[in-house]
Amino acid sequence: MAKIEKLRNIGIAAHIDAGKTTVTERFLFITGKTHKVGEVHDGQAHMDHMVQEQERGITITAAATSFDWKKHQIQLIDTPGHVDFTIEVERSLRVLDGAVVVFCAVGGVQPQSETVWGQADKFSVPRLAFVNKMDRVGADYEKVQEAMRERLGANPVPIQIPMGAEDNFKGVIDIIAMKAYLFTGDLNEAPEPTEVPADFVEEAKMARESLLEALSDVSDEIAEKYLDGQEIEIATIKEAVRSACIAGQIVPTLSGSALRNKGIRPLLDAVIAYLPSPADLPPVAGHRPGKEEKLTRSPKDNEPTAALAFKVALDDGRKIVFLRVFSGTVTAGMELYNPRTKKKEKVARLFQMHANKRKRIEKAGAGSIVAASGLKHASTGDTMCDAKDQIVLEAIETYEPVISAAIEAKNNAAKEKLDGVLAKMVDEDPTFKVREDQETGQTLISGMGELHLEIIVDRLKREFGVEAKIGTPQVVFRETISQTASVESTFERELAEGRLFAVVGCKLEPKPRDSGVEEICEVAVDKYTMPQEVVDAAQMGLRDAIQTGPEGYPMQDLKIVLTKIEIAEDAQPEVSARAAAADACRKAIAAAAAHRLEPIMDVEVVVPEEHLGGVIGDINQRHGQIQEMTDRGPKKVIMAAVPLRNMFGYSTKLRSLSEGRGTFSMQFKSYDKL
Repeated sequence: MAKIEKLRNIGIAAHIDAGKTTVTERFLFITGKTHKVGEVHDGQAHMDHMVQEQERGITITAAATSFDWKKHQIQLIDTPGHVDFTIEVERSLRVLDGAVVVFCAVGGVQPQSETVWGQADKFSVPRLAFVNKMDRVGADYEKVQEAMRERLGANPVPIQIPMGAEDNFKGVIDIIAMKAYLFTGDLNEAPEPTEVPADFVEEAKMARESLLEALSDVSDEIAEKYLDGQEIEIATIKEAVRSACIAGQIVPTLSGSALRNKGIRPLLDAVIAYLPSPADLPPVAGHRPGKEEKLTRSPKDNEPTAALAFKVALDDGRKIVFLRVFSGTVTAGMELYNPRTKKKEKVARLFQMHANKRKRIEKAGAGSIVAASGLKHASTGDTMCDAKDQIVLEAIETYEPVISAAIEAKNNAAKEKLDGVLAKMVDEDPTFKVREDQETGQTLISGMGELHLEIIVDRLKREFGVEAKIGTPQVVFRETISQTASVESTFERELAEGRLFAVVGCKLEPKPRDSGVEEICEVAVDKYTMPQEVVDAAQMGLRDAIQTGPEGYPMQDLKIVLTKIEIAEDAQPEVSARAAAADACRKAIAAAAAHRLEPIMDVEVVVPEEHLGGVIGDINQRHGQIQEMTDRGPKKVIMAAVPLRNMFGYSTKLRSLSEGRGTFSMQFKSYDKL
């Protein structure tokens, strides 16, 4: 294990098809981790190890690996770009210290780039930007930076400029050292730094001037020297870039063409030079289990152990848990405590991962990303810590599924196997849900999109040998209320085990869209007259009632106020309070004019201008609302909000409308009224 200062935990993230996996494959090849370049388009990428990934040429699951470069150890996670697998990006960024965000020099900032950027903002992850595909027709380095400022609110600062673009892209200029790197095109040959060619000297000088101006805004030392007209040492500039990058004030920007291996070595150098080691970041924050008390853990091996389980995977049917060790050490055979389950679990074996291959290790120190077997009850977002000094780290937020379909086994013998495998897959993927429809008895699976469910069914067959039939995908609706309602309910029953009697009052108020459910208690807690357990039971009853609204869908965007509880002395208090509260809440929902909400998607369509009219007409027919239209090179970009139920089969329709030249991507925007 490298010293912590020499360690970099990074992720590669981007919109689908911007070249993330290709960048990763080049990193592996150049650093000697692999001896053959894996190509995504040939289905030979080492990091896309699933059959489904190789067939489709996309990344589905975040794959981890590690390699060495210039006496540093880089632990890397290659993340998916497709919106259906956005949880993979979310949970990876939660445990990484830095990221390389790849942008296509032609496509610029695309919808999923915005999602990824927002996720990185959420976790304050320092990042580098790599503008890829500079040799493609329509490549424009400046335009991508402009789009980053406009659409991401980012502050891209080039530390390198390209020499030419499209067919004329022949190298890059490091404007900090004022050296040029010319690319021969030979994959194995490292470009030697040379003097900046005469026809690029002026452009390079102007770019360096802009860099120093940008750094003057964030570094007093640079500002002083720059204003005095002093010569600024290269080491001082690099230190200022590093500090500003780690603080999130700038995004150092580089360019290249990963497929042709151009600009990859300078990118690796930039990862080491500007992205943080675990020691450069503040200690990880958490709290004492069951208490408000705030705690922190420093990235040191001698601190109490604290690790976050950020991913669960099935390997040959066996469960392995990916851990980011934030403090202390984890060793094979040690016991870790899980505050969620309140149980200790033993780490059977520890592994260093390289995509789907693994190498056994005995110990992992602070800053490590490893996989462990033996943690049977751990799931995504669980803290695994020292039982003597417990801590709960911030969990990983998950996403609610927007699409569901009925699934059934081919015969009764396969039914039991199907249920078992689906349970394992739920454990592995927090955005995948399985439930039984009480009315029809059907098993329903829910996920983030058509592709998500398609991959699940494909995996059932190939990995687990379960033949299953899937119905037509259905949209997952929600319900909410449109007015305020207050209700009191009396619940009374005589049962063999005792009497039930309670009067509970509750008030419901509508809340703005996507604001969730707010719970308020106006009942005074008193251990003699109204114990906390009874109030908790009543609140549980309210939660029970909003699980399904009048049409059978979960309720959202409302405030529930518990206004009153009365219990008879001879009644069972907790059971009575829960039943009366659920009844009161259901009556309040009926009185508050509940209505259905449906998922609305942000859709981006890119088409040649001659097909624009037909595509817009089709979006209008799907009850879509056009938000804006822009140009991207010679093509038109349409941004629209469209109900998900009207987007099924859209890829086929778009192909026919645009003679196969149109592309689209969509992501969940919000729930709104039907």
